Amino acid sequence: MINFLKKDYEWLKEVDKFALTNAIYNMDSAYQKFFREHAGYPKFRSKHDSHRSYTTNYTNGNIAVDFENGKVKLPKLKEVKAKLHRDFRGQIKSATVSWVPSGKYYVSILVETEHKELAHTKDSIGIDLGIKDLCITSDGKKYENPKIIRKYERQLVKLQGQLSHKEKRSKNYYKTKKKIALCHEKIRNTRKDYLHKVSHEIISENQVVVSENLQIKNMVKNHHLAKVISDVSWYELTRQLEYKAKWNGRKYIKIDKFYASSQLCSDCGYQNPDIKDLSVRTWICPECGAEHDRDINAAKNILAEGLGEIA
Repeated sequence: MINFLKKDYEWLKEVDKFALTNAIYNMDSAYQKFFREHAGYPKFRSKHDSHRSYTTNYTNGNIAVDFENGKVKLPKLKEVKAKLHRDFRGQIKSATVSWVPSGKYYVSILVETEHKELAHTKDSIGIDLGIKDLCITSDGKKYENPKIIRKYERQLVKLQGQLSHKEKRSKNYYKTKKKIALCHEKIRNTRKDYLHKVSHEIISENQVVVSENLQIKNMVKNHHLAKVISDVSWYELTRQLEYKAKWNGRKYIKIDKFYASSQLCSDCGYQNPDIKDLSVRTWICPECGAEHDRDINAAKNILAEGLGEIA
């Protein structure tokens, strides 16, 4: 991902023909998925969607990146200065230019290159997703939930209050709106950075990773939990685990959402219905006398269930 300065983007008015070709390809792909894979019916982009982007394909050297001088070349544009985030080697296939509400422009370069897998291991791990902690592993490790929104909540409330008193479409209105967008961008980037570090560590150390298959869309309908569930971002964590596992020859398994991982004793298999009460954090198995931490016990059961599926 490469970051540009806004002043370099007068040329965006001239890129319609490049965007049109890929828009047709995307529409065709969406209809193919609808008819063949029974995916949802294609929809037009909402006018309320703040994400704006276009994709242009590589032909005759029209896309190039100069890492030494920090410049990028795109169609309809000479070389412009850019902050280059990552070096790459390979054949450039396309470039996607996008604009975010904070006023920044980015270009994402799609490159065909050879990926070197991480060294294989013999370890396996089960993951129990939580709210107090981001996730708890079957070997007893707990990854902290940084609670990003809570850290910036007061700042957001203050800025949104200021925005409500500004005259709409005035200069000060747009200045305050940009500050709010920058705050949201900071929250999003901080959260994604932390999740990438966690997912990379889990994938690097384990050959088999097992987690729950939570129905997050249904869970956020609970207004008491919607905010914290959105902030902890389980979906993004599992998405990262899934594609990183594919990249590195790992197995990532999601067990059935109705599996009673918290209620089962990981030592003897006894099911304790009293553990449905979420306030119970530790319990002793009445069958074998084993003492359990609720979350670690659930992670052990999740691992056992996942390994049983691939046995």
